[in-house]
This record gives sequence, structure tokens and C-alpha cells, in this order.
Amino acid sequence: MKPKDKTANYKPAEDREKDLRLAIYRIQKGRAHTKETKVTIAAVAREAGVSTALIHNHYPTVAETIREIQGRSSRAVRDVKHQDLIAERLKSTNYRQENEELRVKVASIASINEVLLDDNRILQAKQNDRKVVELVVKRPAG
Repeated sequence: MKPKDKTANYKPAEDREKDLRLAIYRIQKGRAHTKETKVTIAAVAREAGVSTALIHNHYPTVAETIREIQGRSSRAVRDVKHQDLIAERLKSTNYRQENEELRVKVASIASINEVLLDDNRILQAKQNDRKVVELVVKRPAG
């Protein structure tokens, strides 16, 4: 019995990439030997008879093509996340501006409140003073 030749399974990179792209095509057209129906890296690996690690590590363009078919290419995901980040930064800026405006309003209201409290103390002191006489203003009917 002869030892198995390990180089028999190795194909040139161009041929292997062609096999992977054909596997994608067969799955998309419903002609896969493995009866795969969804294009995933695992499904393409099974259809082409290779490991998922081989696709990830040696054929990143094929992996990206599969992700694009799935609607989740790394570029698309990155772009969506970037747009989300821009939107969140804009919200954050708006919230900071609103927060600052509210701080100014609170400071103004606190100042008015202090004046009113002081006026109230003065009026209460005058009311308790026996020298102060309450004047009733009569308004003309009419």
C-alpha cells in the first residue's frame, strides 16, 4: 500500500478560487451538489469540498463576495456603522447645546427665585410690624 500523496489535494490558487466561485454560482442557481440553498461561507466550503478557514484565510475576496450576497459586506456594515456614528454625534452635539441652554435658564430662574424669596421675607417682616397699616384700595364701579 502506497502512502497517500499529500500534494494531490492542493490546487493552484486560481483554480481553487474558480472552484469557490462556481460553488457560489451553483448554490445561487439551486444546482448545488450538497443541496445548499443559502449562500454562506460554510455552504460554499461544503459545496467546494474545502474548509471555511481556507476561505477566510486564503480567499478574502471570495469571503467578501459571499458577505455581499448575504447583504452584510464588511464595507456595507462599516458604512452603515459610520452613518450611525455620524447621526449619534449630531444628536450628542444637539443634546449638549440643549443642556447648556437649560443650564442658563435654570441659573436665570434661580436668580429670579432668590429675588422673590427676598421680597417675600421683606413683606412678611412688614406684615408682622405693628407700625404697618394695611391699605384697602377701593376701585370705582363701572
